[in-house]
Amino acid sequence: MTARLPALVRAFGGPRYAIALAVDAVGTGLLRPFLLLYGVDVLRLPALTAGLAMTAGVAAGLCGTPAMGRWLDRGARSTAVAASMLVRVVGTALLLIAPAASTGTVWQFAVAALFLGIGNQAFPVAHAALVTTVSAGRERDAALAAGRSVRNAGLGLGALIATACLAGGTPALRALAAGTGLSYLLSSALAWSVRIRAARQPVPSRDPGRGPRPRAALAPGMRPLLAANVIYVFCLNVPEVALPLVLVTQLHASPVWAAAVFVTNTVLVVVFQVPVTVWMSRFSRRTALAFSGIVLTVSYLGFLGGVELGHGWAAPAVVGVSVLCTLGEIIYAGSSTALVAATAPEQAVGRALARFQLSTGFGLAISPAVITALAARGPAALWACLAVATLLSAAAVNRDTRGGSGEVQQQGGSGLRVLHHRGVPDAGQQLDAGAGHGAVGGRRGGGVPRVLGAEDHQQREAEHG
Repeated sequence: MTARLPALVRAFGGPRYAIALAVDAVGTGLLRPFLLLYGVDVLRLPALTAGLAMTAGVAAGLCGTPAMGRWLDRGARSTAVAASMLVRVVGTALLLIAPAASTGTVWQFAVAALFLGIGNQAFPVAHAALVTTVSAGRERDAALAAGRSVRNAGLGLGALIATACLAGGTPALRALAAGTGLSYLLSSALAWSVRIRAARQPVPSRDPGRGPRPRAALAPGMRPLLAANVIYVFCLNVPEVALPLVLVTQLHASPVWAAAVFVTNTVLVVVFQVPVTVWMSRFSRRTALAFSGIVLTVSYLGFLGGVELGHGWAAPAVVGVSVLCTLGEIIYAGSSTALVAATAPEQAVGRALARFQLSTGFGLAISPAVITALAARGPAALWACLAVATLLSAAAVNRDTRGGSGEVQQQGGSGLRVLHHRGVPDAGQQLDAGAGHGAVGGRRGGGVPRVLGAEDHQQREAEHG
């Protein structure tokens, strides 16, 4: 693994981009978990008002995701990543200059949440498109997994720093907001300096007598995947919403158990995201995604069994089952975005990733309300409903193999060209048309070494199977 680390760093944009990713994640961890607290304690807003303003900002931020997808399909890569970071600087600046308990404070807080929401929703799309451009095949999957590990580590570190500073009260929260803005500014400058761009791909010609091209043609087989993803993404809020709710309100356990679940989840994702993704590469991405649904289903049923134990054993059992849930989350995260990147045609990869992020954002937005409503009806309603919905989604993912829903094989054509790429060696070369969406290819001995030993051609055949 040590020998492969430099190759892995190059595969997701190079050292400067890796630093940008880490700095951005630390800055996000400084403020995002405490944004509601900032609105209540610093700006003196009612908790309900601040919460509604944050929800409106996140929802409105999703509306900017399709525009990011179209921009990416015009060739933007590092500039798009930098823009998604820079727009959040505006949000933090608005937080810093907002007066406390003023008539316009709520609107300023809402606009700040809007800019933060736009950046938070656009960043995953731009980042995935950049990685898709500089790496191919299974090394792209490992690079996406490595990016998630770096991001989770940065978020955890930022949250720890912020927690240590909260004793300072209002001045400390303002200092955290200022630190967040500076981190976004620095990370956007680093991301922009990498200068990665992909040439815009022409849209394939069609028979003019057949009418307009259907929207689904942008990414074959995407609709069932997007619908399933809305359910899958609930697993991301299980450690943060469902388990604390169950442990504290239903089992009357100490909040320490909820904190243990969150810390365990973060550590496992940071340590095992890449190794698990690499190990799962022996299966097709679609099979891995379906398998993650089965693992999540079993974990939900495990939570249901755990809460039925005596109060002395219920909390430890729930924390233990959370490890299995985290494993399902890791497999899901390592296969889902990679499957979208492998499925979408070259000229539509940005829009496909944007659609996937819309489904992710929608699932994350509705999951707290759904989880809370189901939990109010008892543990059986919560965990049984999640288990059934996730199992049905896994079955849909595994069954949908029609219409070219496997990994796209590029035949003929010239492929993408990476322009002005300073982060990865041999930039600007013509890319191998069969290597993926802009992956650096067509080399003999140079370029990014493989992270995995499996042949890409065999893997593509496995995806179709």
